[in-house]
This record gives sequence, structure tokens and C-alpha cells, in this order.
Amino acid sequence: MKALCWEGVGKLKVRDVPEPRVRAAGDIIVRVRASSVCGSDLHLINGFIPAMREGDILGHEFTGEVVEVGPGVRRLAVGDRVVVGSVVACGGCWYCRTEQYSLCDNSNPQPVFAEKLWGHSPAGIVGYSHAAGGYSGSHAEYVRVPFGDVGAFKVPDGVPDDAVVFASDAMPTGWMAADFCGLTGGEVVAVWGAGGVGQMAARAAQLLGAERVIMVDRLSERLAVAADRLGVETVNYADTDVLEALREMTAGRGPDACIDAVGMESHDVGPGYAYDKAKQTARLQTDRPTCVRQAIMAARKGGTVSIVGVYAGLVDKFPLGAAMNKALVLRMGQMHAQRYIPMLLDRLAAGEIDPGYLATHPLPLDQGARGYEMFENKEDGCLRTVLHPA
Repeated sequence: MKALCWEGVGKLKVRDVPEPRVRAAGDIIVRVRASSVCGSDLHLINGFIPAMREGDILGHEFTGEVVEVGPGVRRLAVGDRVVVGSVVACGGCWYCRTEQYSLCDNSNPQPVFAEKLWGHSPAGIVGYSHAAGGYSGSHAEYVRVPFGDVGAFKVPDGVPDDAVVFASDAMPTGWMAADFCGLTGGEVVAVWGAGGVGQMAARAAQLLGAERVIMVDRLSERLAVAADRLGVETVNYADTDVLEALREMTAGRGPDACIDAVGMESHDVGPGYAYDKAKQTARLQTDRPTCVRQAIMAARKGGTVSIVGVYAGLVDKFPLGAAMNKALVLRMGQMHAQRYIPMLLDRLAAGEIDPGYLATHPLPLDQGARGYEMFENKEDGCLRTVLHPA
């Protein structure tokens, strides 16, 4: 079969690779219908997560059709159209039973790297390096899904592939970001990053009761889409001092909750960004914490900072004093896909959320490398490239 593979830092290639096979009783094999690129994939491509091997298949956000099931699968059958959560979870460990699926004890078969780096190993993730289990990704014609009954969900009739594909990752990640904010109604929420996850976080915040949502980005076209589609307010940090703007927009108090939907390759202007980028390039820190710094400094006293942008290791100049003395709540993590996807599918079918507009650039799989180039360079207003193997 064809698959988009990592060939080295900054290098992608479509290869002929063996088709996946059922290896365990709970496995399913899915024929991929649509697989979206994601900003967190760029961390792999650009070498910031050092657990990739030549030939690894990329991709973790996908929808498709079940073509084979293992003998232990009970909930799914051949022919079912499904969306698959990117986080792999066993469904039976303590973390899964308490709906903390991205912390599953049993789904990462290669836990040593993560244990050394982070103290414990979280769950495996489809197509996200050998630190996350070494699972083959979804930018392929077929993909093996472990624990299929736990992680794959039937798609409601009438929902197109290029909308439901985002129920795999962007929608649940965005929803969890807003859920972490503890919204009760009437809040002001600021979201850093107007990409797919940021826009889904903004919509989730609205549905959970936020009175105002303010999006922070430097790409005027993305901010315009968010304002048009979601009715949010916007701040362009290339033109405006973000902290001053947020103080002015909130009568000096600051947002009740701030969401970092960008992560380790966050961008900024000015000497602070140059400092971060130089340190990251020299591997004196693994991540650029620009967004999370701003979020901590912007949040009101007693507010919440929700972090769903991916970070891998260590950062410098982290404003711990501000977080402590302002009595902030910090919540963060990889998303608990299996907790949120069934609810999100219902909302998608009811029209409460419509993520299809994110799929600005559908492409065939054999143009996957070009798709990532467009996505990373923000060409032609690209919000998301969605790859179609067929």
C-alpha cells in the first residue's frame, strides 16, 4: 500500500509499504477515507521529538471504513464507517476507567523513552513516534487500530468525511481545552492559535457558556475566518502588544481563562522570540514557551490557563512566580479522545459544531509532502490539508 513516511528531519516521501495485519484480538483494520495534517505533526517532521525512525508512517487524525476485525471485537463490524481517536487506550486500566484515556497504562508498548523523559509513560498515540508506542500512522491506505472497540466510533449518517475527520483529534482536543477552563457561564476566554484546534476550542468555549472569546494569532486570514465563522474577537500580535490589548479588552482584569493551542513551536515578534528560537535550535531547551508565558501573564488573578499545545521537554524563563502569586489554575494534557468523541459526534450531527470549513485543501495521498509544505508555510490560506488515499 501507499503511505506518507518520515525520511529524516524535514523530509517526507510516499512509499510502498506492507499492509497492516491484525496482531491482537481487539485490533481492527481501517481503510482510510480521509486523514488530516496537524500542527503537532510538524514537531515530528522538524525533529523536535527525537524518537522518529526513517520510514515511520505519519498521521493521527483520520476517518475510514472497517475492513477487518480481530476475534475479540464486539462493537464494530466490517463495513462500519468510523472515526478513530488519535490516542490509543485499553479501556480497562485505572486511568481508562476514570476517563483519563491519554494516560492509559497499557497502550504504549515502548514506554522506556517516555518514562526517562517524563517520569511515567502516558498512552500510545497513532503515528506519533516511538516515544508514543511506535504505531504506524494514518497517512496511508490502511491502518491498524489497537483496542478498536474502545477507540473507534461509528460515524452518523450524512456527515461528510472532511468534517468528521476532525472529530478524531482537533475537535476533542479543542473541547478538552475549554472543558479544562471550568466555565460556568459569562466568562471571557482568550485562545492563542487560530488553527484547527484553536478554532475548535473557541467554539467549545462558546457552547460551554463563555460570553466572549478572543483569539490571538498573527495570520490575518485565519483571524478573519474565526471572526466570520465563530463570531469571536481577535488580536493580531504582529500589530499589537497582546498583554496590553487583553487588559484593555477586559477593563484591566484579564481573561478568566487562557488557552494555549499552539505548543512547542510557538511564534512571536521581538527579542524574546529570537532568544527562544536560538535556544531551541541549539537544543539548550526543547520547546519555545512563548504562548504559555503570555497566557500566564495575561490571565486574571485566580484564573485558569489550559494547555493543549504539545510540549516535549524543558523550557527556559517560565513565569512560575506569576502563576503562583496570581493563584492560577494550570491544566494541561493530551486529549482524552474516548471521553469526548461520542458527545462531539452527536453535536456534529445536530449541526452545533461544523468543522468542515477547516478542510481548506483536500489532496490525494501522493501529494502529502506538498500538503505539509502548504500547511507549515501557511500558503494560500491553508487551515488544514486533508489527504485522501483514494
